[in-house]
Amino acid sequence: MWVATYKRTLLYLFRNYIIGSLIAVVGVGSTLMTMTLHVMKSDLYLLLFVQFVSLIIMFALEYRAFRNDISPIRTLFFSPHFSEQQFYFALVQAKRFPLLTVRRIFIPHFLGLSIPAMFITTVLIYQGLLHIPYVYVLYALLGAFLIASLHAVLEFFLTVQAMKPLIREIIEIGRQNGWTEAVGATNAVYVPIKIQLQLSVLFIGTFPIILFVLASQIKTTLSAADFGWVLAVLCMSISFSLFAAHILAKEIESPIQELYKSMKGVQAESFEMICDNIYIDEFSELTNGFNHMIDAILRREEKNKQLLDSFITVMVTALDARDTYTAGHSLRVATYALEIGKRLRLPEEQLQKLYKSAILHDIGKIGIPDAVLLKDGRLTDEEFAWIKKHPVLGENILQQVQPIEEVKDLLPGIRSHHERIDGKGYPDGLKGEQIPLFGRIIAVADAFDAMTSDRPYRKGMSVETAVSILLSGKGTQWDAEMVDHFVAHLQGQHPHIYPERVG
Repeated sequence: MWVATYKRTLLYLFRNYIIGSLIAVVGVGSTLMTMTLHVMKSDLYLLLFVQFVSLIIMFALEYRAFRNDISPIRTLFFSPHFSEQQFYFALVQAKRFPLLTVRRIFIPHFLGLSIPAMFITTVLIYQGLLHIPYVYVLYALLGAFLIASLHAVLEFFLTVQAMKPLIREIIEIGRQNGWTEAVGATNAVYVPIKIQLQLSVLFIGTFPIILFVLASQIKTTLSAADFGWVLAVLCMSISFSLFAAHILAKEIESPIQELYKSMKGVQAESFEMICDNIYIDEFSELTNGFNHMIDAILRREEKNKQLLDSFITVMVTALDARDTYTAGHSLRVATYALEIGKRLRLPEEQLQKLYKSAILHDIGKIGIPDAVLLKDGRLTDEEFAWIKKHPVLGENILQQVQPIEEVKDLLPGIRSHHERIDGKGYPDGLKGEQIPLFGRIIAVADAFDAMTSDRPYRKGMSVETAVSILLSGKGTQWDAEMVDHFVAHLQGQHPHIYPERVG
């Protein structure tokens, strides 16, 4: 897969180079030469031959430079073993490749084309084989520089687009090898946006003028027959300007859209980092900054989670310390409730909330007087009225937590865990599915643990007896589905106790 991406990138680079060369050298250069020069056909054919020979020399020199530039990247993809340093150099080279492309165009491309062409043309003029003024050689040099600049602008932005998939692939290689520091070390500004904009806008604005002035200087007189030449020059200028502006706009628009999409994710509380920093300008720093922001948010979220978990632990520990006879009750109820939630196939996030809600379900008992909470015998109606307050007291205690969003999903289960399906429960007398899901789950888990736990005034029931009571209360006291799920769980835990009679 990695090698396929590398080969596909080479194909894109080759395609872009051919297109850019045809537009700049053949499309603009040859058209300019054939439409502006007043020369004989024999001289024109000779000039085209000189251009062809120069192109061969240029391609040879540029291919050699390309092989040197691509070598660190090729080593990474084709070497069976590579070091972290080789990986780092390959990633840096991939991000620098648009700059290297510009360098290749201005050195082996421009010089490889213009110097042989100037030398051969000068020799042909001197030998009398070519009948044009020597000044045309100077014009040709200026034209070649102009065409090389045109080609460099096109190739820079086309190479930026072509290299992005390859850079992503190299970053993934680094991640799989655990070289995250090396990946981060390459996130730098290689070409500032300011320079890209200034040079691009300058060239887009001045290229048509320079081209027209150069052509006019060569073609010193205009007649009615010259309108086709004027139209051709203008069309080439306008076409290039529109094409270059489109590439430039796309290069800026793409990272902005990615950052905007990520910011919308933050608004929706989906804190995901931008995985691949593939940019070579200030968007690299913006991406780094965004990722650091997300990392800080995630670390703060984790800290808040730890604080909330610590708060829950402290509250449950305080309750267990106050009422030693119910010590461990909350933890067992939370464990049972979690098993029911798993059989309901609740999402992981909901399971975590269910567990926290269940472990805090009796936290309101902290507000019950000792004389009532710790009484060994049967409670009076007045004392039981105090006990019935603990779901609301628990809800009120948790409502003091700030921000409330951290615990608001826990409140319904805490308030409603003593509601009954038939509406005879407390504190609100809710019926059926009016009772929140967490409340219906915790009610079953709470009842089972209460029945099977030892108290000072009675010994806990057997699992079989407690299950029988749960089954008899299906659809009246407890939600039938929750009872069935919990009994199925218990069957898996205690098959030897009730293999047939319970189910």
